[in-house]
Amino acid sequence: MKPTAFMPVVLVAALAANFVHAETARDFLSQYEVEAKKTTASFTASAPRGEKFFKTVQGKDWSCATCHTDNPAAVGKHATTAKPIEPLAPAANAERFARADKVEKWFKRNCNDVLGRLCSPAEKSDVLAYLMTIKK
Repeated sequence: MKPTAFMPVVLVAALAANFVHAETARDFLSQYEVEAKKTTASFTASAPRGEKFFKTVQGKDWSCATCHTDNPAAVGKHATTAKPIEPLAPAANAERFARADKVEKWFKRNCNDVLGRLCSPAEKSDVLAYLMTIKK
């Protein structure tokens, strides 16, 4: 392929497109709030509600804090395998909420471990709102 004068422009545009589509915890929070509003129009994510959900033992006798600790900025440990778990709070682990495939994979797995079912968009919103309040 022969280089043209437009190649630098195309390269810059491609890089900018990737930057614009970068995913952050705030992006996921917004997405889950939109989904939650489909069933409850007045829904707004709540960090206090998320903290309560995170720390309360649920249907399968675990809470999120069972493995992630009461401090989501700290390294946790899986309750069964004792495998270390990197911090969950975005302030302590910028990669935690950076890719949709991983976010959905881990919400699915962890919600099943804690609740015995998938988390609702409202529950995801609340937990994420809480995690976003955690400072390193």
